[in-house]
Amino acid sequence: MSQDSQHGKWTVSSSDDDDDLSSSKTAVSAPPTRDHSNHNTTRPVHPVSAQSSQQTHHAPLAPATAAAVKDEPAGVKDEADVKPVVSSAPSALVNMSEARHAAHSRQLNPVKYESPLAGKRKKEQQDEAGWALSDSDDDDGGVVDDGANKADNAPSRRAPSPKAKKAKVEKNERPPSPHGRLYYIDEPDDFFETDVPCLNDTYRLYLNKVTGLDRKYNTGALHIRDILSPLFGTLKESVQFNYCFDIAWMVEQYPPEFRDRPVLIVHGDKREAKARLLQQAKPFPHVRFCQAKLDIAFGTHHTKMMLLWYEEGFRVVITTSNLIRADWYQKTQGMWLSPLFPRLPDDSPSSDGESPTHFKKDLLEYLASYRAPELGEWIQRIREHDLSEARVYLIGSTPGRYVGGDMERWGHLRLRKLLCDHAVPVPDDEVWPVVGQFSSIGSMGLDKTKWLAGEFQRTLTTLGKSSLRQAPPIHLVYPSVDDVRNSLEGYPAQKQLWLHSYFQWKADTTGRSQAMPHIKIYMRASPDFTKLAWFLITRPAMDLEH
Repeated sequence: MSQDSQHGKWTVSSSDDDDDLSSSKTAVSAPPTRDHSNHNTTRPVHPVSAQSSQQTHHAPLAPATAAAVKDEPAGVKDEADVKPVVSSAPSALVNMSEARHAAHSRQLNPVKYESPLAGKRKKEQQDEAGWALSDSDDDDGGVVDDGANKADNAPSRRAPSPKAKKAKVEKNERPPSPHGRLYYIDEPDDFFETDVPCLNDTYRLYLNKVTGLDRKYNTGALHIRDILSPLFGTLKESVQFNYCFDIAWMVEQYPPEFRDRPVLIVHGDKREAKARLLQQAKPFPHVRFCQAKLDIAFGTHHTKMMLLWYEEGFRVVITTSNLIRADWYQKTQGMWLSPLFPRLPDDSPSSDGESPTHFKKDLLEYLASYRAPELGEWIQRIREHDLSEARVYLIGSTPGRYVGGDMERWGHLRLRKLLCDHAVPVPDDEVWPVVGQFSSIGSMGLDKTKWLAGEFQRTLTTLGKSSLRQAPPIHLVYPSVDDVRNSLEGYPAQKQLWLHSYFQWKADTTGRSQAMPHIKIYMRASPDFTKLAWFLITRPAMDLEH
């Protein structure tokens, strides 16, 4: 209806006559306020929860429930031309204008003024705390509902922020792929071995199988399922040393008949990361944990090794792969698979079963460096087996500071000592290049002379006890931008800086030019690459801390 007054002609909408604010169940939202100028613009006020949880509480509008919207971030209220009407009777609202109606609502349900900066700070705190406005799935415990206003409640809630909601990852989608849910394709039926593969019995170095390659390029390569299969022995227990774990995926790689056999996880996680790792293993009671002791602040546990105890004997596997699907899917990885070491006769001396390369002694010393009771039984089992068939040297690395003779026990100084004691000098060795291939780059000093072309180069160029000669060329192999862009995985395959002044990644012979390397190898080769003075497969990245 229209009425004339000293302020002009004004209208009361008939839709206002039906509102009964005292019985509303959706009081968390304030109605829009109307400007009394001629612009007829509205300023919306959004619903907000007063609790720092993920539930929004709805209650009737009453003085006792005013705190439910007290924390609502709002701008300066435009009330200069509006004098609120205070009335305890709902009927007093019927003949008021829309603006007075809104003013009366604000008086009954006042809001707290906060500056825009304060609202911004509150939003940042909420984002950092990891909670957001709840959605309809979270409201069941805090809504007073009579069944009639359920439809009216829905529009009054704002949708949660997409940044605050974390996508749920199903078990069969691990690890999440940057390419989407359907990125991982199934391996073909003939991908895994059904018979004992023809193995290289001399050095026993292998590449991993890569999904998507022609079958001929996966011949002679191994997948983790092949390593853990009954083809290599009847497994009783195992130890998995690694840096990254997906426990559910790891358990699935064991064949069904071995899937409940005891597994010990050796890791270096601490605090929140450790808690997440333990949470992963809750559905698997046969999985136990051993935390590596890291004696320096920036020490990490990058060892990637398996100890496999069979009814028939014992095996060691050293790989370059994390225990996550992405590392065994379309990356180039390498591994050393030991022979099956038989058990020694009872009452054999502890010195029995040693190899010409002292592999058994070095393995026992490395395990003892963990100072972990969980590994004690495994140390005893290794002592009871014959490791004399090992034909490689084991180089361990443990974080810490060492002096004197201990400096040559670990890391690249251990490699230097082995090359000094066992490598054979070659004629014209100054033209035999050192080749290093890696996938991660860390700190290498302020310039190349500080570590790479100084201390590390001295280790890699050592050949016997001969005096130092002219430094040979050093070739570093690392993926270029084009290598990564055109790889099977695309840009997510590599997250490090690219080296533009060195050799690019190329593996046409093995069909792995598009399978980005996670493998790390170093070697000293003849100029025509037909001979090797030595060869090293390892996990550490190219930096002075590894």
